[in-house]
Amino acid sequence: MMNIKRVQMVLLSALLLVSAAAFAQTANIELRGSNEVPATDSTASAVAHITVAADKSVSGTIITKGIEGKMAHIHSGAVGVNGPVIVALTKDGDNGWAVPAGAKFTDEQYAAYMAGSLYVNVHSAAHPGGEIRGQLAP
Repeated sequence: MMNIKRVQMVLLSALLLVSAAAFAQTANIELRGSNEVPATDSTASAVAHITVAADKSVSGTIITKGIEGKMAHIHSGAVGVNGPVIVALTKDGDNGWAVPAGAKFTDEQYAAYMAGSLYVNVHSAAHPGGEIRGQLAP
């Protein structure tokens, strides 16, 4: 009888973990100069992997190529529209950026994410307003 209860608890725990993971969405985003507003002629690129959980917590990384990034952010803004910074990423090695631990969207920011109205970009000395950009959408 004790083994059955233990098996039931293990199965229930596994189901809860799988259910929680099912509500997290990871976006794989390509950042390019042509996506910036205004567009840049940069040959740099990056790949971002940003995860947004059902509780609106955010995690993820950006790996850049061909750019000496000075800043990286998640911004509010639809395609073709610039907007304010909502999450500042931290430098993580020579070509990497990371969403800081504990980052979380507000209800309004989460709604913008669900609508595809957030973007990720990397700024450089040559392009302080942003050199490469990609749209963040579920």
